[in-house]
Order: sequence, then C-alpha cells, then structure tokens
Amino acid sequence: MPSSASAAVTLPTDEQILIVREFAAPRDLVYRAWTTPELVMRWWSGRRGKMKVAEIDLRVGGAWRYLMEAHGGFEVGFHGEFREIVPNERLVYTEIYEGMPDGDSPPALNTATFAEHDGRTTLELLTEVGSREVRDMIVDSGMEGGVQEQMELLEELAISFR
Repeated sequence: MPSSASAAVTLPTDEQILIVREFAAPRDLVYRAWTTPELVMRWWSGRRGKMKVAEIDLRVGGAWRYLMEAHGGFEVGFHGEFREIVPNERLVYTEIYEGMPDGDSPPALNTATFAEHDGRTTLELLTEVGSREVRDMIVDSGMEGGVQEQMELLEELAISFR
C-alpha cells in the first residue's frame, strides 16, 4: 500500500534544497528504481513528458544523463558524474541542467540517502548549489510539483517489485 505521503521540500540554507520522502517499500527496491536506467525511464519525468534517455554508469567517476521530451515538445536534459556510491544507502553525484549557458554556474551536488525502518524507506535528497540565486531559480522553475509526481511514480514502481 502506498505511503500517501508527499515529499517535504525545504531550504535549509541559501544554497541548499532538501527533499525528504517516505516510501512504503524497502530501500533496496527504492534504490534499484533510482539507479536502473530502464526503471528511471518509468518515473523520472513525472507526468510532465516522456523520457527519451536514461543512461547510468553506476560507478565512482561514472556518468549519468537523463533527457525527457516535456509536454509542449521541448527537451529537458540533465547530466552529471557519480562521486560516491554506497549501494542501497547513499549516492553523491553532480548535476548539470543542460539548458544553462556554459560556465554559468558550477554543477549542483546531490546527496541521496536511503534509510530503512520497518520495511519503509526514507529518502533524503540534499541538493547544494553555488548561490541563493541558483537555488531560487530551481525552486521557482516548478521543481516541487515535478518532484511530487516523480516520488509518487517511484513509490508505485518500488512497491510493484514485491
């Protein structure tokens, strides 16, 4: 049964966005859905478009890239590199929005932590950016609505593995 929870999105500092969401699924299943390209294809775009690319080289130094075609026909792409991997527990990776002018700002640094208690997983996703302006631009982009959709679909997918 889904958690019916929504993600809590907070701004701990001028340069951080924290997303916390509980899932009614064990962390190995949530982590699997988070790190497997064919599964990412099923949840990452939320209900805002269709995934075209989900590439994941899950190793320290490995690259990842997601590309979706949003409703309205425009493409939205992100890519980055894995810095730290603790399977089923923690991922640290950079993230670059491909719509930003080159050199405009340093990549965001994401830390995803997966914790399990009584068969339920709490995901904490901390995004650190270079300035309050970049943080606010991300927040003002409609990011929270997309995150809520992503997390709902991610939970449905993780539950379906049981």
